[in-house]
Amino acid sequence: MVIRKAELTHVAGVTTKELPDTGLPEIAFAGRSNVGKSSLINTLLMRKSLARTSSTPGKTQTMNFYTINDDVCLVDLPGYGYANVKEDFRRSWGPMIEKYLRTSRDLRAVFLLIDIRRTPNEDDSLMYEWIINSGHTPVIIVTKKDKIKRSQIKKALLTIKNALRVTDETEMFLFSALDRSGRDEIMNKIDEIAGIKEEAGL
Repeated sequence: MVIRKAELTHVAGVTTKELPDTGLPEIAFAGRSNVGKSSLINTLLMRKSLARTSSTPGKTQTMNFYTINDDVCLVDLPGYGYANVKEDFRRSWGPMIEKYLRTSRDLRAVFLLIDIRRTPNEDDSLMYEWIINSGHTPVIIVTKKDKIKRSQIKKALLTIKNALRVTDETEMFLFSALDRSGRDEIMNKIDEIAGIKEEAGL
Protein backbone atom coordinates (compact mmCIF):
# COMPACT_ATOMS: atom_id res chain seq x y z
CA MET A 1 0.00 0.00 0.00
CA VAL A 2 1.27 3.43 -0.92
CA ILE A 3 0.40 5.92 1.84
CA ARG A 4 -1.20 8.89 0.10
CA LYS A 5 -3.18 10.18 3.07
CA ALA A 6 -3.21 9.30 6.75
CA GLU A 7 -5.14 11.14 9.45
CA LEU A 8 -6.66 10.77 12.90
CA THR A 9 -10.38 10.66 12.14
CA HIS A 10 -12.10 9.41 15.33
CA VAL A 11 -11.37 9.31 19.06
CA ALA A 12 -13.42 7.25 21.54
CA GLY A 13 -13.04 7.35 25.32
CA VAL A 14 -14.58 5.49 28.22
CA THR A 15 -17.48 7.97 28.28
CA THR A 16 -18.22 7.61 24.56
CA LYS A 17 -21.69 6.12 24.22
CA GLU A 18 -21.37 4.85 20.65
CA LEU A 19 -18.21 3.57 19.00
CA PRO A 20 -17.32 5.23 15.68
CA ASP A 21 -18.82 3.68 12.56
CA THR A 22 -16.02 4.13 10.04
CA GLY A 23 -17.51 1.92 7.35
CA LEU A 24 -13.97 0.76 6.56
CA PRO A 25 -12.03 -2.42 7.35
CA GLU A 26 -10.46 -1.87 10.79
CA ILE A 27 -7.23 -3.32 12.15
CA ALA A 28 -6.84 -2.90 15.92
CA PHE A 29 -3.55 -2.72 17.84
CA ALA A 30 -3.49 -3.90 21.45
CA GLY A 31 -0.65 -4.20 23.93
CA ARG A 32 0.82 -3.43 27.30
CA SER A 33 1.52 0.22 28.14
CA ASN A 34 4.79 1.42 26.59
CA VAL A 35 5.02 -1.55 24.24
CA GLY A 36 5.45 0.78 21.26
CA LYS A 37 1.99 0.94 19.63
CA SER A 38 2.23 4.62 18.71
CA SER A 39 5.76 4.20 17.33
CA LEU A 40 4.57 1.25 15.25
CA ILE A 41 1.62 3.18 13.83
CA ASN A 42 3.79 6.17 12.98
CA THR A 43 6.24 3.88 11.21
CA LEU A 44 3.51 2.07 9.30
CA LEU A 45 1.98 5.37 8.21
CA MET A 46 5.38 6.94 7.42
CA ARG A 47 4.64 9.84 9.77
CA LYS A 48 6.85 11.13 12.57
CA SER A 49 4.23 12.11 15.11
CA LEU A 50 0.71 11.43 13.88
CA ALA A 51 0.29 9.01 16.77
CA ARG A 52 1.65 10.67 19.89
CA THR A 53 4.43 8.77 21.59
CA SER A 54 5.40 9.16 25.22
CA SER A 55 7.98 7.73 27.60
CA THR A 56 5.25 7.71 30.26
CA PRO A 57 3.33 4.39 30.28
CA GLY A 58 -0.45 4.65 30.27
CA LYS A 59 -0.50 7.96 28.41
CA THR A 60 -2.97 6.83 25.75
CA GLN A 61 -6.40 6.58 27.38
CA THR A 62 -8.59 6.63 24.28
CA MET A 63 -9.23 4.50 21.21
CA ASN A 64 -7.70 6.41 18.30
CA PHE A 65 -8.81 5.68 14.74
CA TYR A 66 -6.33 6.46 11.94
CA THR A 67 -7.70 6.34 8.41
CA ILE A 68 -5.37 5.50 5.51
CA ASN A 69 -6.26 6.57 1.95
CA ASP A 70 -9.96 6.28 2.88
CA ASP A 71 -9.38 2.51 2.46
CA VAL A 72 -8.59 1.09 5.90
CA CYS A 73 -8.57 2.24 9.52
CA LEU A 74 -5.90 1.44 12.12
CA VAL A 75 -7.25 1.52 15.68
CA ASP A 76 -4.84 2.23 18.55
CA LEU A 77 -6.35 0.71 21.70
CA PRO A 78 -5.41 2.03 25.18
CA GLY A 79 -2.39 0.35 26.70
CA TYR A 80 -3.08 -1.93 29.63
CA GLY A 81 -1.25 -3.08 32.72
CA TYR A 82 0.19 0.17 34.11
CA ALA A 83 -0.53 0.40 37.82
CA ASN A 84 -0.16 4.16 38.24
CA VAL A 85 -3.06 5.00 35.94
CA LYS A 86 -6.14 5.96 37.95
CA GLU A 87 -8.15 2.91 38.97
CA ASP A 88 -11.43 4.17 37.48
CA PHE A 89 -9.80 4.47 34.06
CA ARG A 90 -8.28 0.99 34.38
CA ARG A 91 -11.63 -0.56 35.28
CA SER A 92 -13.27 1.14 32.30
CA TRP A 93 -10.71 0.15 29.68
CA GLY A 94 -11.45 -3.56 29.86
CA PRO A 95 -15.21 -3.28 29.15
CA MET A 96 -14.60 -0.63 26.46
CA ILE A 97 -12.06 -2.76 24.60
CA GLU A 98 -14.11 -5.93 25.03
CA LYS A 99 -17.21 -4.17 23.69
CA TYR A 100 -15.26 -3.06 20.65
CA LEU A 101 -13.80 -6.53 20.01
CA ARG A 102 -17.18 -8.20 20.35
CA THR A 103 -19.49 -5.72 18.62
CA SER A 104 -17.57 -3.88 15.89
CA ARG A 105 -18.93 -4.72 12.45
CA ASP A 106 -15.81 -3.40 10.75
CA LEU A 107 -13.07 -5.03 12.82
CA ARG A 108 -11.11 -7.46 10.63
CA ALA A 109 -8.13 -8.37 12.83
CA VAL A 110 -6.37 -7.58 16.10
CA PHE A 111 -2.61 -7.22 16.26
CA LEU A 112 -1.22 -7.91 19.73
CA LEU A 113 2.10 -6.19 20.47
CA ILE A 114 4.63 -7.83 22.76
CA ASP A 115 7.96 -6.29 23.83
CA ILE A 116 10.68 -8.77 22.86
CA ARG A 117 12.46 -8.09 26.17
CA ARG A 118 9.45 -8.97 28.33
CA THR A 119 7.89 -12.33 29.08
CA PRO A 120 4.13 -11.98 28.39
CA ASN A 121 2.25 -11.53 31.64
CA GLU A 122 -1.31 -12.29 32.76
CA ASP A 123 -2.67 -9.17 31.04
CA ASP A 124 -1.08 -10.18 27.74
CA SER A 125 -2.49 -13.70 28.02
CA LEU A 126 -5.94 -12.32 28.86
CA MET A 127 -5.87 -10.05 25.81
CA TYR A 128 -4.74 -12.93 23.60
CA GLU A 129 -7.66 -15.02 24.88
CA TRP A 130 -10.08 -12.11 24.46
CA ILE A 131 -9.08 -11.79 20.82
CA ILE A 132 -9.66 -15.48 20.17
CA ASN A 133 -12.93 -15.59 22.13
CA SER A 134 -14.16 -12.59 20.14
CA GLY A 135 -13.82 -14.62 16.96
CA HIS A 136 -10.58 -13.14 15.66
CA THR A 137 -7.23 -14.74 14.89
CA PRO A 138 -4.52 -12.75 16.71
CA VAL A 139 -1.51 -11.47 14.83
CA ILE A 140 1.50 -11.03 17.12
CA ILE A 141 3.92 -8.16 16.55
CA VAL A 142 7.09 -8.52 18.58
CA THR A 143 8.40 -4.98 19.07
CA LYS A 144 11.77 -3.45 19.96
CA LYS A 145 13.76 -6.10 18.13
CA ASP A 146 16.77 -3.78 18.18
CA LYS A 147 16.89 -3.83 21.99
CA ILE A 148 18.41 -7.33 22.23
CA LYS A 149 21.25 -9.14 20.51
CA ARG A 150 20.48 -11.02 17.32
CA SER A 151 21.60 -14.25 18.97
CA GLN A 152 18.90 -13.81 21.65
CA ILE A 153 15.95 -13.37 19.27
CA LYS A 154 15.14 -17.04 18.70
CA LYS A 155 15.00 -17.75 22.44
CA ALA A 156 12.90 -14.64 23.08
CA LEU A 157 10.36 -15.66 20.43
CA LEU A 158 10.08 -19.14 21.90
CA THR A 159 9.46 -17.63 25.35
CA ILE A 160 6.66 -15.48 23.95
CA LYS A 161 5.06 -18.40 22.11
CA ASN A 162 5.14 -20.62 25.18
CA ALA A 163 3.83 -17.92 27.53
CA LEU A 164 0.86 -17.09 25.29
CA ARG A 165 0.32 -20.68 24.17
CA VAL A 166 0.33 -19.47 20.60
CA THR A 167 -1.50 -21.69 18.11
CA ASP A 168 -0.10 -22.77 14.76
CA GLU A 169 -2.50 -20.38 13.02
CA THR A 170 -1.12 -17.32 14.77
CA GLU A 171 1.30 -15.28 12.67
CA MET A 172 4.20 -13.42 14.30
CA PHE A 173 6.16 -10.45 12.96
CA LEU A 174 9.38 -8.96 14.30
CA PHE A 175 9.48 -5.16 14.31
CA SER A 176 11.84 -2.32 15.13
CA ALA A 177 10.84 1.34 14.93
CA LEU A 178 14.53 2.26 14.89
CA ASP A 179 15.35 0.74 11.51
CA ARG A 180 11.78 0.07 10.33
CA SER A 181 12.50 -3.64 9.94
CA GLY A 182 9.27 -5.59 9.69
CA ARG A 183 7.31 -2.60 8.44
CA ASP A 184 6.78 -3.85 4.88
CA GLU A 185 5.77 -7.33 6.04
CA ILE A 186 3.19 -5.89 8.46
CA MET A 187 1.80 -3.54 5.81
CA ASN A 188 1.48 -6.46 3.39
CA LYS A 189 -0.50 -8.32 6.05
CA ILE A 190 -2.77 -5.29 6.52
CA ASP A 191 -3.31 -5.14 2.74
CA GLU A 192 -4.20 -8.83 2.74
CA ILE A 193 -6.65 -8.54 5.62
CA ALA A 194 -8.30 -5.38 4.27
CA GLY A 195 -8.45 -6.71 0.70
CA ILE A 196 -6.28 -3.92 -0.68
CA LYS A 197 -4.56 -4.77 -3.93
CA GLU A 198 -1.14 -3.38 -4.85
CA GLU A 199 -1.43 -0.41 -7.17
CA ALA A 200 -0.06 -1.05 -10.62
CA GLY A 201 3.20 0.65 -11.40
CA LEU A 202 3.86 1.74 -7.79
